[in-house]
Amino acid sequence: MKDRIPRQKMSEQLPSERVKNFNEVPKGFSEETAILEAERCIQCKKPTCVEGCPVGIDIPGFIKAIKEKQYTDAIKIIKTTNSLPAVCGRVCPQETQCEERCVLKKKFEPVAIGSLERFAADWEREKQPLPKETFPSTKKKKIAIVGSGPAGLTAAGELRRKGYDVTIFEALHSPGGVLVYGIPEFRLPKAIVQYEIDQLTNMGVELVLNRVVGISETIDEIMDKGYSAVFIGSGAGLPLFLNIPGENLLGVYAANEYLTRANLMKAYRFPEYDTPIIKGKNVAVFGGGNVAMDSARTALRLGADKVSIVYRRSRAEMPAREEEIHHAEQEGINFELLSNPLKFIGDKDGRLCGVECQRMELGEPDASGRRSPVPIKGSEYILDIDLAIVSIGNAPNPIIQRTSPGIATTKKGTIVADPETMKTSKRGVFAGGDIVSGAATVILAMGAGRKAALAIDEYLTTGNW
Repeated sequence: MKDRIPRQKMSEQLPSERVKNFNEVPKGFSEETAILEAERCIQCKKPTCVEGCPVGIDIPGFIKAIKEKQYTDAIKIIKTTNSLPAVCGRVCPQETQCEERCVLKKKFEPVAIGSLERFAADWEREKQPLPKETFPSTKKKKIAIVGSGPAGLTAAGELRRKGYDVTIFEALHSPGGVLVYGIPEFRLPKAIVQYEIDQLTNMGVELVLNRVVGISETIDEIMDKGYSAVFIGSGAGLPLFLNIPGENLLGVYAANEYLTRANLMKAYRFPEYDTPIIKGKNVAVFGGGNVAMDSARTALRLGADKVSIVYRRSRAEMPAREEEIHHAEQEGINFELLSNPLKFIGDKDGRLCGVECQRMELGEPDASGRRSPVPIKGSEYILDIDLAIVSIGNAPNPIIQRTSPGIATTKKGTIVADPETMKTSKRGVFAGGDIVSGAATVILAMGAGRKAALAIDEYLTTGNW
């Protein structure tokens, strides 16, 4: 009986080993383990798991191919709707999406869909790469993509397959967006992201780096150069701050800057790359999401003696994936829960030396559904720290919005777009991912990129807006 096969677990680096390196923590499924896990899938006639996938992967189809040892067929099925399978297999929150909808979950553990997706992608990359795909430019229209993060890469791949000439404009010197500047090597190796991007450039997608749209050229100027449509997928890279005294002290980082220095600028590969970054001994990270976990675990690997997550709610309210919290706990990260920072404390030279916090208790749920933290009077205390990393979220960079008349935005600075077509208020301009939703997940951004690509094709085919 399929239900008697237990869910297979990936082997991982031991915590005592992995805190000393930046190598990937989970080691992936072996062929034998992948087949065993694939056998757990009961091949539902109405696969609700597919409904839980933002890009609509034929999940039973690719799992069946793995079970039958047809690994090339498996990756072909996945890539029909997902341009970044090795990425999604590693960082997508499957537990709240496809696996949450798995029929087996009603009585047993769900099929490890994400781990199987990773297996298929890794098999293709390491053992039998698919032949280079070339797509003739059958459509006489050019499309510009702003941003090479998951939304932009997905839209580019979909549109290139349909025969359009596609150019991606990327502000940074390396493509990948949050996949390369935000997610650490131990969760998502850079070589894997580059491999996925290479598949797109091999298809004929043009990549233009070091171009900050809104400064180097505006959206209007891009369209004046002969592009028939523009997709804005520039993400949410503007960090939010605590707005408490002392936030300008030396030693206080926004998580965005800290992770960009560590990841994109390769501080994790010291001394090969001598990227300036403060390597604190007593580190506090403020926030409870995946970015906070990434920052804390990075600080530990860069040599910190003690790293604390300071979070104003309890563990149950943390928005980070359970896997990320679990890994952080295994690695010895201290969780300073129900605690809120009041002010940073500096020494005579303007360097951070501590933070004053206050104990909290949980009150009634707020708009997010999480219980609101309420201060406990007289519970203030001091944490001695020499490095603070603020990880309480990001907002969209406002450059494009400020230089693009006719594109409607919200009070939060996000671009207003139709949730089904990703059309903005400006004809020919589409937007999706974090620039529309605010900071969210990789797979939701990819889903938006795919929707936009389909809508762009319809718009350019029919002329209807």
